[in-house]
Amino acid sequence: MDTPSASFARLVPGMIGMTLVGASVTVSHTLVDAPLFSTQAVRYVAATAILVVLARLAGARLVWPRGREWLWLGGLAVTGLVLFNVAVVRGVAHAEPAVIAVAVACVPLLLGVIGPLLERRRPSRQVLIAAPVVMAGAVLVEGTGRTDAVGVAWAALALGCEAAFTLLAVPVLGRHSPWGVSVHATWLGGALLAVLGMTREGPSAVRELTGVQWAAVGYLTLLVTAVAFVLWYSTVRSVGAGRAGLLTGIAPLAAAVVGAVSGTGVPGPSVWLGISVVIVGLVVGLRPRAVPAAEILPVGRGHTPASDGRSPRTPASR
Repeated sequence: MDTPSASFARLVPGMIGMTLVGASVTVSHTLVDAPLFSTQAVRYVAATAILVVLARLAGARLVWPRGREWLWLGGLAVTGLVLFNVAVVRGVAHAEPAVIAVAVACVPLLLGVIGPLLERRRPSRQVLIAAPVVMAGAVLVEGTGRTDAVGVAWAALALGCEAAFTLLAVPVLGRHSPWGVSVHATWLGGALLAVLGMTREGPSAVRELTGVQWAAVGYLTLLVTAVAFVLWYSTVRSVGAGRAGLLTGIAPLAAAVVGAVSGTGVPGPSVWLGISVVIVGLVVGLRPRAVPAAEILPVGRGHTPASDGRSPRTPASR
């Protein structure tokens, strides 16, 4: 059985990753008027180069996808990187940003149910109890907003894409490791976005970026993509998608804190209440516990069992 300190240590990378994602909200606002596809293409292509260098320095072995792995990784890039960005940008044209944020706040429940099934385990009752609590807290932090039917559709797509970013990585994390999944996701996403940028925005679109916007792209490339991706997938592989999903509740907390520090205003009572509710949900869902053997289903080739607190087994080919 895990000690509390060992269990917490496996959560730390994901906590840091979600903090970086939440803290990037203020930075991302500077790119609202930037060409979407071209800017994101630069971000992901540059992140790929950084990830390859960091992987080599870390001694991580990068392998080429094979067979069905192309479907998992390609689907991850299309949904988690390309369509998610489109859904957010197009969605705010029909709905207030809080609506999109509230939809994405439902991710913990999806990961808590679907993630364990992909890992060939039964969903954890502890996580399923905590997920709605984290969701409710995130909604209080983000607030609500007005929308129309089209806005609801875009919000639903954003939710699905956000969940896919984690779920589609589960079957390939064993062989490719967090480094490999991050590298393949970013180069595939970057290539798709580059094609969209060339055809829809033109080859000179990136020349429209200002110095401040280039700085924002640099921040997103290094910290929110190259660093946060590896940290997040490390935690998903270590503790499972269900438990890791609860950590997404940290992102709105980080956004609220950074917003207050940057001068956008001190959080109101509902935000402080939401922060408290998220913390309660995290404590309930992430506290160490022994996993009965009956909860663990047979593990298929290429899947990564992870949430019983022991080191995950991986295929011999890794």
